[in-house]
Amino acid sequence: MKISKELLKGSTTTLVLSLLNSRPMYGYEIIKVIELKSNGVFSFKEGTLYPILHALEGEAMIESYWSESEGSRKRKYYKITEKGNLYMKEKKQEWSLFSGAVDKILWEEVAFDHGK
Repeated sequence: MKISKELLKGSTTTLVLSLLNSRPMYGYEIIKVIELKSNGVFSFKEGTLYPILHALEGEAMIESYWSESEGSRKRKYYKITEKGNLYMKEKKQEWSLFSGAVDKILWEEVAFDHGK
């Protein structure tokens, strides 16, 4: 089942920051890890990810640096900053509250006395 772009739009920044919170990653690696961890539900294209990374960098939520490991090409890595970490934690709490409320409405039976 494909996820609506509208549903995904509000959470892409939090997903990226959450991954970078575990360790620095390069762009293609972020795409692959998101796809793997979501069992293919989230499939980012480069044209989706890089504008997010550039915006996060512009807001000082992440920093980038170039690294070249032995026998491989030069890659641009991204790492979360303290500002990004604080923002990510806030957004995770917000998501928890939001998803909990949505789950209650979708999955719990309504017990309402109409005053009868």
